[in-house]
Formats: sequence, C-alpha cells, structure tokens
Amino acid sequence: MRQKRSTTTRDMASRKKEGDAGKRVTIARALSKLGYCSRTQAEKLVLEGRVSVAGRKTTDLTLWVDIDKDRIAVDGKAVLAEEKVYLMLNKPRGLVTTRHDPEGRPTVFECLDGIDTTHLSPVGRLDKASEGLLLFTNDTVLAQRLLDPESHLGKIYHVQVAGQIEDGQLARMVSGIDEGGETLRAVRATHLRGGDKNSWIEVELDEGRNRQIRRMLDALGFDVLRLLRVSIGTIALGDLPKGATRALTAEEIAYLRNRTGIEP
Repeated sequence: MRQKRSTTTRDMASRKKEGDAGKRVTIARALSKLGYCSRTQAEKLVLEGRVSVAGRKTTDLTLWVDIDKDRIAVDGKAVLAEEKVYLMLNKPRGLVTTRHDPEGRPTVFECLDGIDTTHLSPVGRLDKASEGLLLFTNDTVLAQRLLDPESHLGKIYHVQVAGQIEDGQLARMVSGIDEGGETLRAVRATHLRGGDKNSWIEVELDEGRNRQIRRMLDALGFDVLRLLRVSIGTIALGDLPKGATRALTAEEIAYLRNRTGIEP
C-alpha cells in the first residue's frame, strides 16, 4: 500500500530553487524531467557512476545541471528530451495495472498495442476487478505531482453494490470508517440509481488508499459488484470504448499541469 506523505520543506525548497533557476535542476531530477527514468532510478544510476555531464562522469547527487545546455549521458549515450505523451485508457476488468506480472496475468499494457511504451507508465492504479479511467504518461514530474496526496485531486467512481444502501450508510463513508487501523473517508457519497437487488452509488475520493472504496463498503456489509472510475478532476472518461485509448487534449494537459502547480 502506498504510504501517504506530506510535502516536505526540502521538496518545496527544491521546487522553488528550480523555478528560480529556470532549467537548472539536480542531475537526478534532470534525468527524470527528460523522461529517461524515475528520480529514484536516476539516483541509482548516478551513484553507480553511469552518468556523465559534458563528458565527465559524476557520482554527485547534489550536482546542478542545465537541461537545455549541458550534455547529459548514461553509459555514454546522450539523453535527449522525449516528446511527452499523455493518454487515457478505459481499463477493462481483469487486467492488472503493471508492466510485467510475475503471475503471468494480463496487464493494462496489452491495451496499448502499437504504442511505444518504453518510458510510459500508468499514473496510479486500478485493481484487477476495477474498471475505467486510467492515465498513462512519460512525464515523470507530472505523474509524481498527481500521485502526491497533497494535490487532493478528486476522483469520481460509480459503484454497484449488492443490496440497498441507505443514506445513513453513505453518510458514514463521508464521516469516516475505521478499517484495518486506518480511518477511511470519502469526499462525497450519493445515490445514483437502484433496483430490488442492487444499488449504484457515486463516490468521490481525494486520496489513494489501497482498495479504499471496497474496504469501506465491506465494513458496511456490502459486496461490490462493479467499480468504475469515471473522472479524475475535470477529465472525464466519457464514451471512450472499453479497452480503448485516446490522447489527452491540450486543454486537459494544461489543466493537470496547472492543478498540480507546474508552470506552463
């Protein structure tokens, strides 16, 4: 389960320093910004002595470089800025959100056939039984900001449960349910429609606890029949067919960058 963390003073100072310096960033962050790898992977490459700047190898994680001017290489091969890719997928049920599954189960990358996924990664996860909107990008800076709990970017889910769920139970989802040593809360939980045997509800979350909606409903005594993510912020799944992808629009990308505090 991903641990919730707060934005640290060090993180904020680093972001401010980057903004003041234009394109100057630390060497590991430079590799991340260029789309080569994550910052954690970049730090490992630097410490292993595989990264060079202007032809000189470095193991100094505090080294600042200019992305536009300095020649950065890994294992002697120049690292160039990749064209940024931003996609949404309507994830079908039954796929796991990973690139390689040790159990050999089908993954979401099987829906990206014909797309260069070398540095493309999903932003967050949907569990195997869940469906709906899943974002992919090679923009590691944006992905990290979107996953930061401090972003409080709302995500809306449509959930079908067995049986009839009452207003009081929906209110409990908002006020908080203690489960597994955690207090789980929804921003909003409302009725959508219902029948004799099941109900559809709409749930909004602004954090990403592991299987959060399923755990809350299980604590209330409900089995989840379907769970579909329909939007992330103002970006909606719409009528995108199941298993299909589309590129985000310029307006959608600008919204995500602005919402997470990334300068245009």
